[in-house]
Amino acid sequence: MTIKELKERPRLQQNKKLTKMYAQLDTLLIELRKRDLPEQIVQTINLEVDILNSVSEQENELKPQIKKTQARILKLLEKELKIVPKNYHRNVWLALGIGAFGVPMGVAFGTSLGNMSYIAIGIPIGMALGLAIGTTMDKKALEEGRQLDISL
Repeated sequence: MTIKELKERPRLQQNKKLTKMYAQLDTLLIELRKRDLPEQIVQTINLEVDILNSVSEQENELKPQIKKTQARILKLLEKELKIVPKNYHRNVWLALGIGAFGVPMGVAFGTSLGNMSYIAIGIPIGMALGLAIGTTMDKKALEEGRQLDISL
């Protein structure tokens, strides 16, 4: 079983942003067709594509559905097969580094030094830690062949 094609939508040419989103999803599907995916995953992806193809070309209906479809497909791939796009882990860990490491470190610095203006010191430290962890995980995914050749 192969992954279905997205429906041609000639009216999208008028909206550049929507055209870019639609093309990005199409590129993702092309990348997935190059891989040998389990039948159950292909069926789920085809169901998502069918839902998107059934949506009208109204921007207020199509735009959120494109986002939902892409997010669901990426979440399914990451959860079931551990397949991720380029820089996926870097982007996730950047935010986690700032929130989970940087801010608490900044609070600790500010409290221990008696001046809460030192909170800002922790944020770049957390950002650097997050980038390092995420980049390492992305390299590991690339070496193991679990990284898609697409950056989202």
